[in-house]
Amino acid sequence: MKLSVLSGVVAAFVTLVPNAGQAKFTFCNQTLDVANVAISAFNDGAFESSGWWVVGPNQCAEVISQSLRSRFVYVFAKDVFGRALLDGVASMCVDTGRFQIRGEEECLTRGYIDARFHEVDTQQSDSWTFFLRSAAD
Repeated sequence: MKLSVLSGVVAAFVTLVPNAGQAKFTFCNQTLDVANVAISAFNDGAFESSGWWVVGPNQCAEVISQSLRSRFVYVFAKDVFGRALLDGVASMCVDTGRFQIRGEEECLTRGYIDARFHEVDTQQSDSWTFFLRSAAD
């Protein structure tokens, strides 16, 4: 009986953990909050931001599926109440629903919301995993 329960737990763990060899930029939420995640990167002469990925507590999501082309990836996360879980100093545009926005300038005049993204230095790696931790950690 204990062995079958353990096997089920191991199978569930293997199913939930993404294959690091396939992921190019993975966001892992190690907080107790549900995180709504947006990302931005410099691509073909301009910043492109997109979102939203909903990442539950102790879960991960692959937010960029191709090899990273830019050394820096910018990440913004908010909770279900709209409070920032992760922010930074880089101003980028977001929208209320799913979005893909080219350019980071004049967000408000273009009908978007200005958000402060956190810069992640991927050290020119093809693949990177970012861990969001609570402030107490």
